[in-house]
Amino acid sequence: MNIDDVIYVVCLLACIGAGNYVRKVPDKTQKKYISTALGILMVFIVSGWNSFHCFVSALLGAAAVIYVHPSKCHLAAFTVMFGYLAFFRLASMFGLPDPPGHINMIQMIMTLKIAGIGFEKTASWKKLKEREKNEDVEISEYDSIIQSVNIVEILHYSFNYIGILTGPYYRYRTYRDYFETPFSVHAPTWKTTLDRLKYAGFYCSLYLLGNSIWPLEYALTDEFYNERSYFYRLMYVWPTFIIFRMRIYTGLTLSECVCTMAGFGAYPVEADVVNGGGPRKPYKHFNPDTYKGEYTFTAIVNTNVMDVEKSPMFRETMKHWNICVQYWLAVNVYKLFPSKKYRTVVTLLVSAYWHGFRPGHYFCLMGAPFYVHNEDIWDKLIRKDATGTKRRILDFLFWFFKFFSGGYMGTAFLLVTFEKIWRFYSSVYHTCYVAWLVLLVVGTIWTKQKKAEEKRRKRLEESKAEPAD
Repeated sequence: MNIDDVIYVVCLLACIGAGNYVRKVPDKTQKKYISTALGILMVFIVSGWNSFHCFVSALLGAAAVIYVHPSKCHLAAFTVMFGYLAFFRLASMFGLPDPPGHINMIQMIMTLKIAGIGFEKTASWKKLKEREKNEDVEISEYDSIIQSVNIVEILHYSFNYIGILTGPYYRYRTYRDYFETPFSVHAPTWKTTLDRLKYAGFYCSLYLLGNSIWPLEYALTDEFYNERSYFYRLMYVWPTFIIFRMRIYTGLTLSECVCTMAGFGAYPVEADVVNGGGPRKPYKHFNPDTYKGEYTFTAIVNTNVMDVEKSPMFRETMKHWNICVQYWLAVNVYKLFPSKKYRTVVTLLVSAYWHGFRPGHYFCLMGAPFYVHNEDIWDKLIRKDATGTKRRILDFLFWFFKFFSGGYMGTAFLLVTFEKIWRFYSSVYHTCYVAWLVLLVVGTIWTKQKKAEEKRRKRLEESKAEPAD
């Protein structure tokens, strides 16, 4: 673990500790300013003077949300924030110093937040307009409130210490509920946080152990390519991907602890809460003094680790990975893109762009749909209708290939540059790409044959059913 990671973990732990104090502040205005001040402090600690990027982009994005007409402010905010993200990452081309690595995550989360509030404002404006024509259209108090959101509120939302370092992404409504509803005081914050901290310690231990035995840096050495066998190099994707996941799990779990200790994102379970999006059912009427049910922190849960690890299918796994960000992409890109034919590709491109401009991001993220398409073909061919022992064997095989392929793509994500990626892939003779292509060809041919056989069978049954002359 390098010094930057140590600083980051210390900051996350400090944010967790601060939550017990912030949660108990009775005055909501004071509570809001304390949360923002802590967020700005965290940004400055990990970014130094490079934190000016966050302030400039936040002001530009807020201006787009406020001063552009509500019908178009989502497009303006999206363009400004994602455009600044490009400027931020290409700072050296404009004579500015390259920002430190950790501010990248801060800028990424801020991009989603401010662009997201633009999308929320536009969606609410459309509902209000529809309500003028049709009284049956349901609107909420929030739909009116967000139309008058001001620059101070957007800056508070952007720099709130909860989620400022590594997320999770949460809507402006969720942020507002933290100060307007009493759920944070009554939710089981200590128990939930301690339970998550145990897992964070476990993930971190596995990460440190794995990284000491199979460091990624070894895959960059001449010894790795000249003295290690093809099989060793190919199998190196397994520990590399495990270490990568444990590092991500550690960061995400600590980020969730920041939320849970502060009581942020707590709602009654009856509110039907969705990750990243918040409640889908009315919740303001719940009285915490008389409410005897359970509270949930689903709104800020970014990854369901056990589901990621156990699911045999890549498609199913992705539903449990980085869920809050996927919510943002689904609601603001996938569902709104006008062409159904290209919306999946565009969503993946936006995701890759958001992650970074380096080749590794595109090798990884754009390889996923190709694998998922393959997986879907073979699932229909051999797994879908299987039962008993056969199903368990196939589940294991699909699970094995899911993580093997994930490690293959994830290694590209970590190696970052085209030269390093190509050197590694060439040393293993592009095994996964070749295997995917073979499986695609065989699976496609087999699928066509099965469909042809099914048609012949149906025609034969129909001919037998016809009465004789």
